[in-house]
Amino acid sequence: MDTHFDELLEFPCFQTFKVMGLADPQLPDQVINRLQTLAPGDYHPTIRPSSKGKYHALSLEVKVTSKEHMESIYTEIAKLDLVRVVL
Repeated sequence: MDTHFDELLEFPCFQTFKVMGLADPQLPDQVINRLQTLAPGDYHPTIRPSSKGKYHALSLEVKVTSKEHMESIYTEIAKLDLVRVVL
């Protein structure tokens, strides 16, 4: 992943990740469980359903420590089966 996070942000910092995935009750738990391995913390995502109810959007604030740390979070969360997009 070739990003410019290190030029745009001062680490450590808190970054809001938006995760869009299937409207499955397991989606928040799967995302939080993966986050716990990457950036342990106490997460309380906000969840917004899509207009037709097929998808959910989760917003989570995560403390990131470096460009590489941030990139690994994007990569690992995107690998989850229920996840469609990570912003």
